[in-house]
This record gives sequence, structure tokens and C-alpha cells, in this order.
Amino acid sequence: MSALPLRRPPATNDLPTANAAPAAVGGALLARLSAQFAATAADHDRSGAFPRQNFEVLQSHGLIGLVAPAAQGGGGATLATARRVIAAVARGEPATALILTMTYLQHHALARSDSRWPLHLRERVLRDAVEHGALINALRVEPALGSPARGGLPATVARREGNGWKMDGHKLYTTGIEGLSWLAVWARTDEAAPRTGVFLVPRHAPGVRVIASWDHLGLRASGSHEVVFENVAIDLDQAVDLRAPADWAPDAGSQTDIDAHATQQAWMAVLLGSLYDAVAQAANDWLTGFLNQRAPGSLGAPLVSLPRVQEHVGEIAALLRTNRVLLDDAARAVDEGHAQPATESGLLKYTVTGNAVRAVEIALQLSGNHGLARQNPLERHHRDVLCSRIHTPQNDAILVAAGARALQSSGATA
Repeated sequence: MSALPLRRPPATNDLPTANAAPAAVGGALLARLSAQFAATAADHDRSGAFPRQNFEVLQSHGLIGLVAPAAQGGGGATLATARRVIAAVARGEPATALILTMTYLQHHALARSDSRWPLHLRERVLRDAVEHGALINALRVEPALGSPARGGLPATVARREGNGWKMDGHKLYTTGIEGLSWLAVWARTDEAAPRTGVFLVPRHAPGVRVIASWDHLGLRASGSHEVVFENVAIDLDQAVDLRAPADWAPDAGSQTDIDAHATQQAWMAVLLGSLYDAVAQAANDWLTGFLNQRAPGSLGAPLVSLPRVQEHVGEIAALLRTNRVLLDDAARAVDEGHAQPATESGLLKYTVTGNAVRAVEIALQLSGNHGLARQNPLERHHRDVLCSRIHTPQNDAILVAAGARALQSSGATA
């Protein structure tokens, strides 16, 4: 099921092996990856081509299986370590970072002791990532359903046939589909009382068809195309987590289930926040270089000498510092076993991505036409950072949930 070849890393202290401790992911390696991916980011943006070579590089350094448990040969990485890797990759090429983020989130969910997946399938997916760089993502969004986070039954249907299942359906925004090996498909059964849940489908199973429709403003190399399932046969036990629809509510189930949901939401908020914060950092890197070099004849000095410019650069620094503090604090809390409630993770995403967008907008204001020129990366960073607003949970849902929680809390104490 491998999409990418296994490449063993050269023997150096800076490169992790399959069983390396997370601390082995050194800053020097991450800086090299940022620079290497940045060198071809504009090419991927123009073509929209899947960044396959980037994933070969990541696999050569043992980074695709970084979050997989040590028992499956992975790095068993903490959220803080995964955050550093995603930030470094995103600073170079954020579409690569987004695809890697989705794989990390799936690996983290599979590694939890409360995972409902059959053990042999969990181990297969995780070892496939460690040994072959196999990528996985969840396929949830549909043309009629929209985001499943807003409720509703999926139109993708699995029906029992013989000793297995047959699936039909249509999914949108399947990030990284050109390089995935495994698809965690959100679907429902055709039973009288339908169950909903996740079906594990090999990417190249007969009947899986990709419609190359992704032509987006930003994150163009993410290859988030459509996928159609036509009478796709899967084994019976690859219905890895089926429940009554009501049992999928965030507050359903035991306290253990609620805590697991909060932890998963925190991982998502921190990794996505780190990704878009890194885009803003890359924009700031370009801006500071431009301001130091640009010296208009009417000024007779570089633009950095202007107090107005210094003030706005200081505003960017404040926004990015706030992001760093919030993301580091959230990652530390999760790694210490104290994940914040899901509503708090939503507010983290809202604040960090809003700060990232604002930082890039300030950079555009300072650079003028230069920042919008296609030969400069700032306009690409702007397009990419705007994509932060469409990831679940979206801003309106975040604020409604936070407001309801705040009002409930105030009512309880009034």
C-alpha cells in the first residue's frame, strides 16, 4: 500500500531514525528543510502539482512516522515536537505541511489507548507510514452535506454484501489525495437504523476515482481534489468505528471520550495554528529583507529607517509573539496531560489564524505594489494564509460555541 519508497537517513546526530527520540529532530535539520522546500514552493504554487519530492525528503529523515508510537517504529513525538516540524515545513511550503498535518492527526488518534480501530489495522497503517512513508487523511466533506461538524448524515453509504461492505459516495476537499495510501472515509450504513463512522479504504482500491477539480487561490499544491466511490469493496473489519449518529456528539459518551475529543481538538488547533503562523513568519522574513534593501531616492536611506515602518513591523512582531506564546502554552498543556476544552482550542485557532492573516496584511501595506508582484513570495503567502479561515471549526462556529459557554458559565454563577 506504499505510495513512497523508504529511504534510510544518513548517519548523523541531527537526523532521526525510525526509533529516534523526538528530541533528535534538531533545529539545524528543520532550518534546512524550510529552505529546501521554500526553493521550490513557487513552482508548486504555479503548477498545483503534488509535492511528492518533499515527502520523499521527509521520509528520508523519518518525519512522516514521527507521531506514530515507538512500538510501531515511530518517533512517539509529543505535540510540541510535531508543532516544530509542521512550522518548519510550512515556513518553506505550507501545502506540504497541511498534508503532513492531516497524517499526524490521524496517527495521534490511532496511537491513543481508547482508539476503536481494530489493533491489526492500527498497526498496519502506522507501520506503513514509518516504513514506507504512507500518508492518510480523513474524507468527510460532501457536496450536499458540507462540513460534517455542522451536523447531518453523510450521503456516502456502505452496504453489507457477503463478507464485507460495498461503498458508494462522493467526497470534496480530499487534501493530499494524489499521495495518500489510506482513506478514512466518513460514511453511513444502509441499515434501518443507520450508523455513521469511519471506513478504512485503500487509496488504490478498485472503484476509487479522483476528479481533479482543485484550482484554489491558496495552498494550491495540496491537491484537495474530489473523490468518487463506485461500488468499492472493503473488508468487514475495515468499518473501523461505527456508532449511532448521536454518539458522535462531542459531549456524548464517557468522560474518557470527552477528554479524548478535547485532546484531539487541541492537536488540530495547535498544528493548524502553527502552520498558518509559519506562513506569516515567512511573509515577515521577506518583508524585513525588502525593507532593509529598498532605499527610495526621495528618502536616501532604506525604508527601515522610517519610524512609521518600524511601528508597523513592531505590530507584526507583537502578533507573532502572541501566537508563539499561545501555541507553546497549548502544546505544553497537552503534553502534560491537561488539554484545554474544545471551545478553548477553537478560540486558539481563531486568535492565532487571525493574527497570522493580520500580520501578512500589514506586510502587504508596507510593501505596496512590490508585495503583490508575482515574482515576490509575499502575494503567495497572502493567498495561503487566507485559507486558515476555512478549516473546521470556522470562525462563526468557534465564536458561537465560546459565547454559549461563557453565558452558561456566567448564568451558573450569577
